[in-house]
Amino acid sequence: MKGAIEIRGLTRSFGSKLALSPLDLRIEAGGITGLLGPNGSGKSTLMRMLVGLVRPDAGSAQIDGVQLKGDGLAVRKRTTYAPGEMGTYGELKGLDHLSWSLRGRGARARSRAREIAEQFELPLKRRVAGYSHGMKRQLLLAAAMAPEVPVRILDEPTEGLDPSKRSRVIELLRQDSALGTTILLSSHHLGEVAESCRRLVFINAGNLVADENAAELNQRARRLVRLEWPQETSMAELQPHLSTLSSGQLTQRERGFSVLLESPDPRPFLAQLAQCEAIPAPSKIDYGSPSLQDLYRDLYGVEGL
Repeated sequence: MKGAIEIRGLTRSFGSKLALSPLDLRIEAGGITGLLGPNGSGKSTLMRMLVGLVRPDAGSAQIDGVQLKGDGLAVRKRTTYAPGEMGTYGELKGLDHLSWSLRGRGARARSRAREIAEQFELPLKRRVAGYSHGMKRQLLLAAAMAPEVPVRILDEPTEGLDPSKRSRVIELLRQDSALGTTILLSSHHLGEVAESCRRLVFINAGNLVADENAAELNQRARRLVRLEWPQETSMAELQPHLSTLSSGQLTQRERGFSVLLESPDPRPFLAQLAQCEAIPAPSKIDYGSPSLQDLYRDLYGVEGL
């Protein structure tokens, strides 16, 4: 299908380190898919492999009906890529940098890139060496969003941006997706991907951990209650008592527990908790949308974002 991404058994090692285990994944055409994982999980390696910058040890990938092979030129004609690790030519002015980035893409793409960069209020007549980290990020993103292609692969496109610029990027991605473009992006911001993505793919240590519908995952996340007690409290003594209050998933944390409730309303559980004499009052109770770090730990048992 036009714009679909098909990954079969894709594998990559760097020396003795396995960066990506045999991965099977299909991303349907259109829409925004979020690729999530801790640092070193294999996200960037996968994205680089999909555009031919890193060659797989085994497996195959097909993008927009074209097999990834050789230097990936055929795939790159159908995709754009914004890298997570930025490399820019500081001596070039912003406008010249866009033209260099889009060489071979045509005048229409260069015009669109300039339009996007101006929306970001980038000083295109200044040398890129004087740009901040966030400005460089937006410059590369403007180039990646400009050509008319069926697939975009964006590695941390909002990293280092303030909330207002981040919202502007998300709106740009939504508009592009509405035109039928397939977008695969990585991010560390759960609220950001939950707001923009229809599907979330979690990987850790090169392995696929979960493949979730974003709306359903958000509903599950809202059923998480996080409880903490003072350092001297014995978690081992609390666990059996907490288990009697809820049949939902119970995950121990350093100073407490996370409880995945069966109902989105935490009040019955909290009322039972308050009435249980065997459980001292928690020093902290959190409920609602968790951070990505909390979500990884509480739902998938993965530490370290």
